[in-house]
Amino acid sequence: MLEVVKEFKDFLKEYKIIALAVAFIIGVAATSLIKSLVDNLIMPTITPFIPGGAWRSATIALGPFVWEIGAFMGEAKVTKK
Repeated sequence: MLEVVKEFKDFLKEYKIIALAVAFIIGVAATSLIKSLVDNLIMPTITPFIPGGAWRSATIALGPFVWEIGAFMGEAKVTKK
């Protein structure tokens, strides 16, 4: 039985499973932090300047490059019902 436990510990160390689990937990925490930042700080700041949801079609054009930032903000903002 002790040999199985030793092999399991060696497996965890060799494949860095603990580091992967910690990275996953940090990723989940960062996701909720960024969602809160967008929902509570960024969107309330942008909405008064672009009323009626027109921000969803907002773009930034630099020469031939066009970034559709409104689509990104629309996906980042989840409306609460």
